[in-house]
Amino acid sequence: MARSKDKGSQEVNAGSMADIAFLLLIFFLVTTQIATNKGLTLLLPPKQEEDEPIEIKQQERNLFKIQINSADRLLVEEEPLEDVTQIRDMVYDFVLNFGKPSDKKKGKAEVSDRDVYESLPATMKSYITRNLGSSESADGPGSAIISLKADRGSSYDIFISILDELNAAYNRIYGERVGLTDEEFRKLNRNDPRQKELYDRARAGIPKAISIAEPSTVGG
Repeated sequence: MARSKDKGSQEVNAGSMADIAFLLLIFFLVTTQIATNKGLTLLLPPKQEEDEPIEIKQQERNLFKIQINSADRLLVEEEPLEDVTQIRDMVYDFVLNFGKPSDKKKGKAEVSDRDVYESLPATMKSYITRNLGSSESADGPGSAIISLKADRGSSYDIFISILDELNAAYNRIYGERVGLTDEEFRKLNRNDPRQKELYDRARAGIPKAISIAEPSTVGG
């Protein structure tokens, strides 16, 4: 039987192509990880009203100053510092100096510097008595402020390293105050009422006062 010269055109059934394309689109939307910019999680102070006066009562000795230049060199309390990890102990001593503790009750917990000192365990009191109490350093935990300033050319890594040391210093203070290590304090679950009470007691009267200044121009 002779084949027909006029072959019928072969067509592809595209009726389900739209469904397949839609399923593929859903698959890629679900499985694709979209890169996002990462930054620091910081609690910023509330915006002040324009007519609200800003009073600066802190004396120089209550400021612990850390500066980073564009070459990532550190100046801590006007002195060069090579080892970033030394900042942790320096901040610990600064905050707990008790050079001129105040009787004024501050914060939500209404706690004074003297109240804080009396609440400390014997080991911390002994350390403060033997090594601290300088009139040239912070008056007390309620007045101590850590000032961190960087150049615009400073690296992100050095900035993060210093912030880690500052937070570790405060966690050490808080932990020791309630008989925990700094790591145990950091892992306290504030959704648990008992752990939340421990967390609040550790921080009462000792605010984590870290001031991050606006970066200066490179070399400034």
